[in-house]
Amino acid sequence: MASLRFKALQDAISRKPLVAEAPKEKTSEYFGKKVFDRNKMQKYLSKEAYQAVISAIDRGVRIDRKIADQVAAGMKSWAMELGATHYTHWFQPLTGGTAEKHDAFAEPTGSGTVVESFSGKLLVQQEPDASSFPSGGIRATFEARGYTAWDPSSPAFVLDDTLCIPTIFISYTGEVLDNKTPLIKALSALDRAAVEVCHYFDKDVEKVTANLGWEQEYFLIDEALYEARPDLKLTERTLMGHDSAKNQQLEDQYFGAIPPRVQEFMKELEFESWKLGIPVKTRHNEVAPNQYELAPVYEEANLAVDHNLLIMNLMRNIARKHNFACLLHEKPFGGVNGSGKHNNWSLSTDTGVNLLSPGKNPKSNLQFLTFLVNTLMAVYKNSSLLKASIASANNAHRLGANEAPPAIISAFLGTYLTKMLDQIEEKVTDQKMTPDEKTEIKLDIGRIPEILLDNTDRNRTSPFAFTGNRFEFRAVGSSANCSEAMVALNTAIAAQLLEFRKDVDAIIAKGVKKDEAIFQVLRKYIKESKNVRFDGNGYSDEWKVEAKKRGLDDESNPVKMFDAYLSERSINLFKKTGVLSEKELHARTEIKWETYVKKIQIEARVLGDLALNHIVPVAVEYQTSLIKNVQGLKELFSETEYKDLASARLELIKEVGGHISAIKAKVRAMVDARKITNKLEDGREKALAYSERIFPYFEDIRYHIDKLELIVDNEMWTLPKYRELLFVR
Repeated sequence: MASLRFKALQDAISRKPLVAEAPKEKTSEYFGKKVFDRNKMQKYLSKEAYQAVISAIDRGVRIDRKIADQVAAGMKSWAMELGATHYTHWFQPLTGGTAEKHDAFAEPTGSGTVVESFSGKLLVQQEPDASSFPSGGIRATFEARGYTAWDPSSPAFVLDDTLCIPTIFISYTGEVLDNKTPLIKALSALDRAAVEVCHYFDKDVEKVTANLGWEQEYFLIDEALYEARPDLKLTERTLMGHDSAKNQQLEDQYFGAIPPRVQEFMKELEFESWKLGIPVKTRHNEVAPNQYELAPVYEEANLAVDHNLLIMNLMRNIARKHNFACLLHEKPFGGVNGSGKHNNWSLSTDTGVNLLSPGKNPKSNLQFLTFLVNTLMAVYKNSSLLKASIASANNAHRLGANEAPPAIISAFLGTYLTKMLDQIEEKVTDQKMTPDEKTEIKLDIGRIPEILLDNTDRNRTSPFAFTGNRFEFRAVGSSANCSEAMVALNTAIAAQLLEFRKDVDAIIAKGVKKDEAIFQVLRKYIKESKNVRFDGNGYSDEWKVEAKKRGLDDESNPVKMFDAYLSERSINLFKKTGVLSEKELHARTEIKWETYVKKIQIEARVLGDLALNHIVPVAVEYQTSLIKNVQGLKELFSETEYKDLASARLELIKEVGGHISAIKAKVRAMVDARKITNKLEDGREKALAYSERIFPYFEDIRYHIDKLELIVDNEMWTLPKYRELLFVR
């Protein structure tokens, strides 16, 4: 087995960059080439069909079947010109990824020939076999019926030889079985609520859009070394491995020169992304060795989520072409930074205004403060839900470590905005404002753009940080579907804006002028949400103590975090906005418990197998060689000389034996605990038992394996080590 490791290492060292095919046109000439966007629609659809699709995208107007046939015909013609032979409904089941079933355009004619056919019926709705997708008890396994339905707001695209049509996925009885449907509902709820609030300031606003710009972090390691690490292949993280003497201490990887092999991978990834209309903009080295990041320009949130899922698939596939394995796990290596996916979130109107960016006059700045404070209020009220939306077995390794926000939701505003909110809290009263108060507040509000110009620093320890014209939700995991975090956030904001409108209107009804009523409500919200604002070091122990005093949720166990979905507040929140029913929330939480159990279960099995079948045999072999060495010394040397020479070796034999015994005992105990835990039937109880009874064995077993890695002859060790995994270019 050791020879496999060294062969993999030799292959990795000898790799030369696979040169990516250089595009022959400028980026602007092929951007969106494989997307059925508005320009393509105008070319391939009748004016009537085009207007119908645009109305569906912009206003949610239903497309009738006759028009759908025209759209399908135009879409098929365009796709076939790009070489498409198949089509699929591309959807997001509750597995966290995407799913697709390909069907050929070719239809037999009955005379031994075929014709290419694609109807509006096939475009709008299909009925995939959905029996094996997780449903959380909504559907029995033998009930295979589920429906996918076209989402016109996310354009179709061609991938390889297949026309991909983004769709939602629901059960036969109408319950939601995917991640896209609740996101669309949340965005719609936010749109309606935000427009109502915008009308306090601008009656011309008809639509408010939630925007998302994700930053995707990932690792690249040589594929040969990846293949020689069963734990990486099966769990996407290393379950063992001693720190390399050098890892990220010098911080020389961050923003450093991109290695040639990696740069060729990035070039091809960008080329394919641009053809699919994904506006990737930034690429750079991240902090950990072999860690990188890419980020696009922001887009409408539903489309941005689709693009992120698509690009994660592209990353894996293109990496293989360049003899890399792309790791999207939140913590593939111990001792170095893990990977996240910062979600930059903002709101914009159809009149061209960013609602989280101050303007040039007190009126527009009051609008900015209104949305800023309501966002803080939503985060404060729903911090446990936001934390649950990013919780997972994977992300639990990362949250609270130095590269990620702590498992306490707080919001960073910066010194000047914090000071301004404090001043408003002090000045605004529940009574009619004096002229001096009005003038002073307007002067303060007028300074906001100037203040923010010099206050755009980021707090990297904050899970929810304001960064000039948007909030950055930093706690989302790198392998996660952004929709879960976006559903929670946008639903919370929608409900909060509804509450704000209600509170302001109640004060106006008493004869108070609109601006004064808004200030009174904002003052109340500023005071109420103050505890969630924190501009200091979120990694510090002092903050954990302070957060507890403030009553903030400091739960770090992901299984317990999931409980927030089933709290009375969350159930009412989702029901009030029409995003998810109580039945759907229970189903989704059941899936989260089940997924957690399965991930820890798989890791436990892999760890036990590697420990007993890779590590222990090698350690025994090395121990045997030491014993033979000691026996040889006894034959060659006198008793006195033998004692001097053999003492260190005898201690080493005992040390190796101790680690072997500990590994075997702890693996047996872990297996026994797993057998008992597997008998539990309640989903939450079982997941909690896996987190509290099974997972703690991982570090105990790893400790002894990593100690053996430092002792056992390097030539004997079967698994590629960190110094090899992280530093081969």
